[in-house]
Amino acid sequence: MVKTIEWNAHGVRLIDQTILPQQKIFVECKTYKDMAEAISRMQIRGAPAIGIAGAFGVALGARQIQAGDFDDFYRQLDVVCRELNATRPTAVNLSWATDKMRKIALDNKHLPLQQLKDLLEAKAKEVLAEDIAANRRMGAYGCQFIKDGDTILTHCNAGALATGGYGTALGVIRVAHEEGKKIQVYADETRPFMQGTRLTAWELMEDGIPVTLNTDSMAGYLMSLGKINLVIVGADRIAGNGDTANKIGTYSVAILAKEHGIPFYVAAPLSTIDFKIRSGQQIEIEARSEKEVTHVGNTLLAPAGVKVFNPAFDVTPNKYITAIITDKGVAKPPYVENLAKLRD
Repeated sequence: MVKTIEWNAHGVRLIDQTILPQQKIFVECKTYKDMAEAISRMQIRGAPAIGIAGAFGVALGARQIQAGDFDDFYRQLDVVCRELNATRPTAVNLSWATDKMRKIALDNKHLPLQQLKDLLEAKAKEVLAEDIAANRRMGAYGCQFIKDGDTILTHCNAGALATGGYGTALGVIRVAHEEGKKIQVYADETRPFMQGTRLTAWELMEDGIPVTLNTDSMAGYLMSLGKINLVIVGADRIAGNGDTANKIGTYSVAILAKEHGIPFYVAAPLSTIDFKIRSGQQIEIEARSEKEVTHVGNTLLAPAGVKVFNPAFDVTPNKYITAIITDKGVAKPPYVENLAKLRD
């Protein structure tokens, strides 16, 4: 299994996902600003992985801080957290992780500053370890929905590359494969950043799981041919009512699945559920560069100067979601009640 991100003697080492699968190159982040740039450039992406990167970024930032007392230290730490949060506003795991690190600092303000910095580093490493364990629990909960012989459609990349390791949606698929179920996967290409093409297909091939790549616009046709038994996707933020923000195009897949009577599952850790917001209408949707749509690499495909609309995510209303698979168990409708039970 690929190590998406890890702490080492020099700082944080992460795989550069912008150039997979052509090259497997690692990026070294020695400062929190290095980490913020890596998140913004999508060298690391996927909600759980961004959360881990955020925790590591805070630890790197803390290591850089020169302060005479805790109040001065915390003021500078707050700036670090705010800069990291600004890089990807939709994925709630990022702010979840930075808020967690803030609380650890406040709860341990009595410690000498060097001990506090060491503690923040240790807690960031725990975030990574806990994510990997959570993914495996999620896989165990979710594989009940996959039968021997099933063909699964997934959108974007919710695998080891999007997490600390193992994966959310792909983690469920991995457990089913490890149990010996003969399964196949169709991977949407996931325009415009092509995470399905570059990352999901690569991961599944590395694991020996049969995968077929299809264009996003083929999903409905595949369903009409009876080739898809279920859909499993990840999530970047889930509202308290189950409305789910995931990579752009997920909403369309969910509607198509509903029309064809195909179950549509979301797999995400409980940390991805934002209980502070009541519906998906409150989720901030990140707007990304026009160049992601107009270019492939450095090659311009569109007419120069054309207007571009490039939201990174869309929101799937809860009525299209069959169940939400978390590391604490599975929630089915009504989501307001049943998601809250998982938190208790």
